[in-house]
Formats: sequence, structure tokens, C-alpha cells
Amino acid sequence: MKYTKISHLNKLKKAGKKFAALTAYDFSFAKLFFNEGIQVLLVGDSLGMTIKGHNSTIPVTIDDICYHTSAVHSGVPYALLIADMPFMSYSTPQQSFKNAAKLMRMGANLVKLEGGLWVTETIRMLTERSVAVCGHIGLTPQSINILSSYKLQGCGKENANIILNNAKAIESAGAQLLVVECIPSTLAQIITNTLKIPVIGIGAGNSTDGQILVMHDILGITDGCIPKFAKNFLSETGDIRSAVRQYINEVESGSYPTIKNCF
Repeated sequence: MKYTKISHLNKLKKAGKKFAALTAYDFSFAKLFFNEGIQVLLVGDSLGMTIKGHNSTIPVTIDDICYHTSAVHSGVPYALLIADMPFMSYSTPQQSFKNAAKLMRMGANLVKLEGGLWVTETIRMLTERSVAVCGHIGLTPQSINILSSYKLQGCGKENANIILNNAKAIESAGAQLLVVECIPSTLAQIITNTLKIPVIGIGAGNSTDGQILVMHDILGITDGCIPKFAKNFLSETGDIRSAVRQYINEVESGSYPTIKNCF
């Protein structure tokens, strides 16, 4: 079985083919997702809310992410595995090096950092030291105490230009992938067409190169308010494996997300 690498996603982007990704937090679900065709998995700090029951991602620690990254990697050694750098785990260069190394040793292929211009120097230093990086802009959940709510970002020309410039800077710093979350679909399309690296969207329309969702959302077991961009694929199929396959098919065909899932 071949390993999924960044070069594979680059080829898909050049060919205009979309790909689906999911979050995973344990061996069993990760293996199931991979066996049904998911080749890109994220150990997200969303585990703070979905697994640990917190009301934000802030309490998640690097040890939490390491634990779950190791478990997921055991189930999907051939997948492209992204691991989140949690809140305050990359605030200084030395801290970033130390924590990124921990995640890579647990099996991560890339580490994901939230933020715009301020993280570009960290991205540059990590990539210089052989750590592949995925950027994350738009709605950045670790900034919830600044943002006040999980709301749409990039509204208006000025704010849209800020996010676009952040995307360009992150790519220039050496990032291999970029996640854009909760931004207008038109802005996401501009970013995707501008950047050479693959762009993965969540709540950003269907023009991005890839889509990612929290696994609990596609299975309809989200506690509380269901995000506008989410879809319960399990309710349509009645079977987890079929739900994953339908999610993949709809992403690859461009039929998901629909207009009702977009901003």
C-alpha cells in the first residue's frame, strides 16, 4: 500500500480533482475512515470539545494531541496525518520546535498552526528544520476569547484582503497546505486560485481543493448547535461506512457543500 504524500495532493490540485478529509481521534475510527477512502486525516484540537467535553479548544494540551496522534497513526500508517499545534504550544520558536518534534515522533506528517502574518516566521523556521506545516486562517478557534463567537470571517473588502494577504504570506513562508475556515465562498475561491499549495475548506464553499469536517458532524452526533456548513451523512445512509463513502463522493463531485452550507 502506498503512502499518501503532499505530492499526491499537489497532483490532485493541478488536475482540478477535489479530495475529502476528516478529523479522527482514535485507532478504530481512523482505520475505518481510511479503509473507506479517506487519505487525509486531522487530529484536531476540536477533541477538546468532541472528546473531552470542554466549551472551546483552549484547554487542549500538546500531550493530548500527542496521545491521540499516536492512536490515529496506529490505525492509518499510510494516510497523510495532520496534527494540530494546540493553544500556546507555538508561541516562541523554541517551544514550536520542541512541540512539533513531539507530534512528528507520534506519527504526524504535518503540524497545523492557526494564525496569519504572526506565524509566518515560525512556519519558515519549522520548514527549514524539516517539519512540514499546514496553515489555518479565517475562523481560528484558538482565538475565541478575542473573536467572542464562532462567526464568519473575511466580510468586506478590507477584511477579505487581510485574509488573502495572510494566505499568500503563509505559502511564501513554506507551508505545504492551508485550511480556510468560515469565510465567504467567493474569498475561498480567490485564495484557492491564487495559491499553488492545496487549500482545504471548512465552511468556505465548494471551490477549495479539499474539504474537511469534524467526524462527529458527518455522523450527526454533534452536541449543541450544528454548524451551517455541516451535514449529517449518516442520517441519509444509515451506516457509518456508507456515510463516509457518500461524503467522499459528494466532495469529489463538488455537490457538497451546497449553497445552503456556504456563506
